[in-house]
Amino acid sequence: MQPTPSPSFPRACIIGYPAMHSRSPLVHGFWLREYGLPGAYEFAETKPEDLPAFLRSLHANGFVGGNVTIPHKEAAFALADQVTETARVLEASNTLWFTDGQLWADNTDVEGFLANLDAGAPGWETGARIATVLGAGGAARAIVYGLLRRGVERVVVVNRTPERVEALAAHLGQHFGSGRIVAAGWGDVAAHLPKSSLLVNTTSLGMAHQPPLDIDISGLPDDAVVTDAVYVPLKTPLIALAENRGLRTVGGLGMLLHQAVPGFERWFGMRPEVTPDLIALVEADILRAHPEVAQ
Repeated sequence: MQPTPSPSFPRACIIGYPAMHSRSPLVHGFWLREYGLPGAYEFAETKPEDLPAFLRSLHANGFVGGNVTIPHKEAAFALADQVTETARVLEASNTLWFTDGQLWADNTDVEGFLANLDAGAPGWETGARIATVLGAGGAARAIVYGLLRRGVERVVVVNRTPERVEALAAHLGQHFGSGRIVAAGWGDVAAHLPKSSLLVNTTSLGMAHQPPLDIDISGLPDDAVVTDAVYVPLKTPLIALAENRGLRTVGGLGMLLHQAVPGFERWFGMRPEVTPDLIALVEADILRAHPEVAQ
């Protein structure tokens, strides 16, 4: 790829394969218009074998940075010149930028998850001694890290594959102590819920066109908070179930929006806000793309 002359405004992009499904251009485009800032946010669909060359030429091609989505989060972390402490612990990155010509990598999923909880359930961490997290993939690793960093005493990680939970617990246990992460099988969920002040679903169960999340939450305390990383449908069956019980709930869309904030600030020089107008814009886009989940 031949270097592109740098434009007079900053350009960022979403790097993934596929990437055209991403709503990041919609979100960052909204903020650019909202704040009247010069800049552009583009799609950069990149095959895995092309990622090293693409990142090496990113700055020369006029980009100030970008977001990284599947399947490139681990590879982008490995290819960066410098990484933040969060990215180093998680060994994955979703946000890239340049400082003094060096490519930096961060993982803002942690910040996005915590900011979404803070906005949707203020004070959730007060007395949050035990949290139960469903799933043990990349999202779960970021969320468990965030919960432990915020001060949750113990996180129970539930997964159908014991090896994945044990790997997560062993990895993060190096940084927080092995006793703060408890590995549990799917059949053990009911036993852990009565002591949990927070329930988090990080699996794809309950997502549109995926199997349902079959779980009995009757054992959760009345003051528990329930959140779901899934945001299609906007109100997942888990969130609906929790609402019917009168529990506080936090949907998954906010995590997507809040994780975008730090990148925008680095690339375009202003820290944006997640406003009702932005939420409405993205919700409308989701409903257009998935009319079958309209509620």
